[in-house]
Amino acid sequence: MRIEDEPAFVLHARPWRETSLLVEVLTEQHGRIGLLARGVSSARSQPLRAALQPLQWIRLTAVQRGELAQLRGAEALDAAPRLLGDAMLAGFYINELLLRLAPRQDPLPDLYDAYAVVRQRLRDGDPLAWTLRRFERDLLDALGVGFDLSHDGDGEPLDPAARYELDPGDGPRRLLSDRGADQRRGAATGSALLALGADRLPGSEDLASLRRSMRTVLLHHLGGRGLKSWEMLDDLSRRR
Repeated sequence: MRIEDEPAFVLHARPWRETSLLVEVLTEQHGRIGLLARGVSSARSQPLRAALQPLQWIRLTAVQRGELAQLRGAEALDAAPRLLGDAMLAGFYINELLLRLAPRQDPLPDLYDAYAVVRQRLRDGDPLAWTLRRFERDLLDALGVGFDLSHDGDGEPLDPAARYELDPGDGPRRLLSDRGADQRRGAATGSALLALGADRLPGSEDLASLRRSMRTVLLHHLGGRGLKSWEMLDDLSRRR
């Protein structure tokens, strides 16, 4: 199958043998695909190699044979966001999430659109925690495993004053008042979940309550194996 002039975002690139790259991209019409880019180490191929950096938006032509497609050409459609510090880690995080969760060769146009949005928010310097929670929500929705953020698993409207655990299958489950302090700290507030569902920035404490709850859901879909970016973010947080 020939893939012609296909828009895509570069998620990851690593050297293969002496002169080539193995590249993972999220395409608009074909979902996530793996590419073999041969002979990109010469001086003449530097524009192509530069276009195959993570977060870059490109247009590519390739021939799909087996699991990997053979890259025939690619050009940058814009300049990749120049991210530093926490924003750079956030970019690494969203790419790692897609590498682990987005299936190969499965068109997911909503996921492609969500990636375009989060990439622009990172470029614009939007608040990182809120940017990441919104992307996690959109990622789960695009993969078909999202949940209602206005009602709990029993169909009851969320109480802004209550706390909720997020069940990967059933969504919010109200936390009983006799639960321990540690369990309550790991639960999201009802007001935070309602704000996330309405795409409305919550207060700082409510926003902080979403992080651990969303991570629990993502860890379930990751098969219980965490992310390298989580380790890096946690280590950075401890140092601070």
